[in-house]
Amino acid sequence: MHWIHLTLAIVFEVAGTTCMKLSAGFARTVPAVLMGVFYCVSFFFLTLALKKIDVSVAYAVWSGVGVALIASVGLLYFREQVTVVKVIGLLAIIGGIVALNMAGKTQ
Repeated sequence: MHWIHLTLAIVFEVAGTTCMKLSAGFARTVPAVLMGVFYCVSFFFLTLALKKIDVSVAYAVWSGVGVALIASVGLLYFREQVTVVKVIGLLAIIGGIVALNMAGKTQ
């Protein structure tokens, strides 16, 4: 169940970050409010996940997968430019997540 909580934390973090972009610097009220709601829900689920997953592993997975997903949203939805450096950076993040997950142990 703790990995489900972590997955939900990641999904809501990505939704919050997407709303951050859509809020246009808090100029648009609905995305700005949703951003706060999504981040609160994300932290709620992250806190539940931390009951059983080592903080080093959980935070690395939460932030790393979140970065990779939000980068994908940026590329696909917001039409951001794809560069070799961005791809290498994302692969490095994913590699780090895998390494930490293999080194970490859950209780």
